[in-house]
Amino acid sequence: MGGARLIIWAVSLLMLCRGISAWKEEIEMYHVGGKVMCQDCTQGWNEWVHGSTPLKGCKVAVTCMDKRRRVVYHAIDETDEQGVFDVTVNRYINGKELEAKDCLVRLVSSPDPVCNVTTNFAGGGSGVKLRRPSHVYRDLVKYTLGPFYFTSPMCEEPDTSESDDD
Repeated sequence: MGGARLIIWAVSLLMLCRGISAWKEEIEMYHVGGKVMCQDCTQGWNEWVHGSTPLKGCKVAVTCMDKRRRVVYHAIDETDEQGVFDVTVNRYINGKELEAKDCLVRLVSSPDPVCNVTTNFAGGGSGVKLRRPSHVYRDLVKYTLGPFYFTSPMCEEPDTSESDDD
């Protein structure tokens, strides 16, 4: 009797795995989302860390490469009043599957005259590769990143990597 249960369990597991695989093949797009905030370094430490405010109208880009490291997809989204962005990325480009791990998400610009210097908190300045989706549900696959931050020019740290020996 125990062997029969084991066989039924194994067959059920195999069918479930095939169902999940077929389900993944049906997904035609990924969503990439997150939040963009303004950090004010002129405040005390607690306000600087916990007192960031959402930025409306910031541009966030998603750039995806193919296996030869050529750009095959590029999209930009603007943040809403809560600083939220959501970019939809097509899973298939020119008939070929686009791997989410080959996509980079980065801050582009801020329309705020006071808070417009890109920071690299959470990788927003240099860009973040998509790793694992934060949500997988029916036909939704979403990657949630950030929050990303801009700051004021007053808070910008000088670039010490270049020398002024000219």
